[in-house]
Amino acid sequence: MNPGFYIILTAQFLSALADNALLFAAIALLKDLNSPAWHTPLLQQSFIISYIVLAPFVGAFADSLPKGRVMFISNVIKLAGCLVMLIGIHPLLAYCLVGLGAAAYSPAKYGILTEYLPPGQLVKANSWMEGLTVAAIVLGALVGGLLITPSISNPMLLWWDVPLIDTGIDTPPELAITVILFIYVAAALFNLYIPKMAIDHKALSRSPIFLILDFWHCFKLLWKDPLGQVSLAVTTLFWGAGATLRLLVLGWASVALNYDFSAAAKLTAWVAIGIAIGSVLAAKFVKLEHSVKVLPVGIAMGLAVLLMIPVSNSTLAIALLIVIGAMGGYFVVPMNALLQHRGHLLMGGGRSIAVQNFNENLSIFCMLGLYGAMQLLDINIYFIIAVFGLLLSGIMAALYKYHGHDQDKGQR
Repeated sequence: MNPGFYIILTAQFLSALADNALLFAAIALLKDLNSPAWHTPLLQQSFIISYIVLAPFVGAFADSLPKGRVMFISNVIKLAGCLVMLIGIHPLLAYCLVGLGAAAYSPAKYGILTEYLPPGQLVKANSWMEGLTVAAIVLGALVGGLLITPSISNPMLLWWDVPLIDTGIDTPPELAITVILFIYVAAALFNLYIPKMAIDHKALSRSPIFLILDFWHCFKLLWKDPLGQVSLAVTTLFWGAGATLRLLVLGWASVALNYDFSAAAKLTAWVAIGIAIGSVLAAKFVKLEHSVKVLPVGIAMGLAVLLMIPVSNSTLAIALLIVIGAMGGYFVVPMNALLQHRGHLLMGGGRSIAVQNFNENLSIFCMLGLYGAMQLLDINIYFIIAVFGLLLSGIMAALYKYHGHDQDKGQR
C-alpha cells in the first residue's frame, strides 16, 4: 500500500471518529432536553434519511469530481451540522444535516478504493478501512462517553470559560460537540491531500430525472447480478442490525448491568473491537472469490445475540460483545469487498456505493423504526433482543440456503 492510501485512511478515521462521538453527544443533549426515549432511534433515523432520499444523486456526485474533493465538501457539511447543533437548533434537525454530509461522503470514501487499488487488494484494503472505521467507533464511543461524564467534563468546562466572554458552552454535551467540531476540521484538512484520480464513470447528465432513472437502472443491475445480489443482501442486513444493536446494548446495559448512560456508551466499544478482530481474520483467511462461504458466520452471530438475555456479569458481557462483533466483521468485510468489486465492474464505484447505501440505510431506518415502536409500546428489552437475534439468524439462514451452493455464479 502506498502513502496515498494511508492519507485516505487517516481522513476516514477522523471523520468516522467525529461521527460516532457526535451520536453519543447528541443523545446526551436529547436527555438534557428531557426528550422521550423513542427520540433516540429517531435521532439515528434523522441521520440516515439523507442516505435514502439522496441515493440517486450522491453516487453521481461522487463520480463527477475527484473523490478527495467530494470528501472535503462532505466534511464541511458535517462541520456545519455540528455548529447549528451548538447554537441551539434541535438535535434531530442538526443531526439530519450531519447525515446529509455523511450521505455524500460514503460513496466517495469507498469508491476511491476501487479507483486507487487493483481488485486483488480490495479485501485487504477493506479490512484496513473497516478496521480503522471500527477503531474510530471504539474511540468515538469512548470519547463521547468521557466527554459527557460530569466528573470529566465539568473541570474542562471551567478551563474552557474565558473571562468577559460568553462562549455559550455550558453543559457536557455542548463541550463534547465543540471538541468533535475540531475533529471534523482535521478530517477536512486531510481530505485536501488525498491523491487526485481520473474521474471514472461520470454521469452523462445532471438532470434529476436522468439521475433517478440511472440510479434505478443501477439498482436493478446490482440486484440481478448473482454475486451482487447476495453481497448486497448481506451488507444491507448487517448494517441494519448493527445500528440497532448499538441502541440495544445501551438499553440492555442499563437493565442487565445497572450501567448509567456514559458507562453504557463505552460498552458499545467492545462490539467495535470485535468487528476489528473479525476484519483482520477475514483479510487473512478469506479470498474475494470465496466470499459467499462466510454466510454461516452471520447465522451464528444472530444466535450469539440471544446469549445477551441471561448475561448479567460485566466481564461475560464484554466477552460476548467482542464475539458478536468478531463474527460480524468476519462475514461483512468479504461481502463488502465483493460488492465493491461487482459494482465497480457493472456501473462505477460511486453509483454502486450509492445503491448499497440506499439499501443499507433503508434497512437501518426500518429496524430503528421497529425498535422505536417497541420502545414506545414499553416492550421488555429482553423480548426485543430475542426478536432481533432470531430475525438476524433467520434471514441469514435463508440467504445461505439460496446462495450457499452457487458461490461461483457470476465470477465467470
